[in-house]
Amino acid sequence: MIVDIPNTTVSKVSKKLQELRDSGGVVALGRVLTLLIQTDLEHVEAAIKAANGASRLHPSRIIVLADEPHSEAADQLDAQIRVGGDAGASEVIVLRAYGDAASNPESLITGLLLPDAPVVAWWPSSCSASPASSAVGQIASRRLIDSALQNNAREFLKEFASNYQPGDGDLAWTRITLWRAQLAALFEQHAHRRVTKVRVLGSASSPSADLLAMWLGTSLGIHAELISVVDGVQIQGIYGVEVEFEDGYLHVHRPDQVATIKQTGAPDSSVLLPRRSDQDCLVEDMRFLGEDEIFGNVLRGFLAK
Repeated sequence: MIVDIPNTTVSKVSKKLQELRDSGGVVALGRVLTLLIQTDLEHVEAAIKAANGASRLHPSRIIVLADEPHSEAADQLDAQIRVGGDAGASEVIVLRAYGDAASNPESLITGLLLPDAPVVAWWPSSCSASPASSAVGQIASRRLIDSALQNNAREFLKEFASNYQPGDGDLAWTRITLWRAQLAALFEQHAHRRVTKVRVLGSASSPSADLLAMWLGTSLGIHAELISVVDGVQIQGIYGVEVEFEDGYLHVHRPDQVATIKQTGAPDSSVLLPRRSDQDCLVEDMRFLGEDEIFGNVLRGFLAK
């Protein structure tokens, strides 16, 4: 069910939500957190789709603030409440703020938060490189950005690293969880070997490739080189990792969803390494609301460059 509330106020939205709850259409019990999504009008539906999917594992109240402060439309707030099949395992409140109505996002959100529940903020489009200092970020204990969607992702990542606060997260980092888990397991077989060279084969414009290279470098105590062109072809995303030892090698190449593994002392093998969706990343990031210390250490590596 979708209920539109045009040209409204936050208090009227809250009252309507209460009416729906009293009539049995919305049940707030069992919600484990509030998910705040701040984006522009263009990215609203894609963000809601990913959040609805994640809510099936983390039942939430989803509040979407689609603000257009520079819009030529009249200064007003339009709202929409989605429940039932249109909201996954959540209740979704969409706030479309225009002009001056978008100038104070904190006032639009505060009255709609679930009481005594943690707050996660997510920016699925362009955002500040200092999310913890933003109006929405100051409300949340966990703040998720996506450096892959920013202009000049590599420079944004460096600025984000300089502004990092515990609780900050990046979907570009979460996308390489499967890579990190697989590589850590493979390195167990070569713990006795000395690493002499590490190469990450990935796009120069992919922050995930940069983060994977920095993670390998900080973990192994050696500079990991990022290679973006192989045989004259520009790499898209992450293609592979190549590690050279004094007495062997470990190569993991992923031309598609399946990666091939070639290593000293073992037959060739393959493993599924699918590209992760925003929904997959949200599910993981909403599972743990504390500080990601490994991510923080990796970001500090960018500052030391």
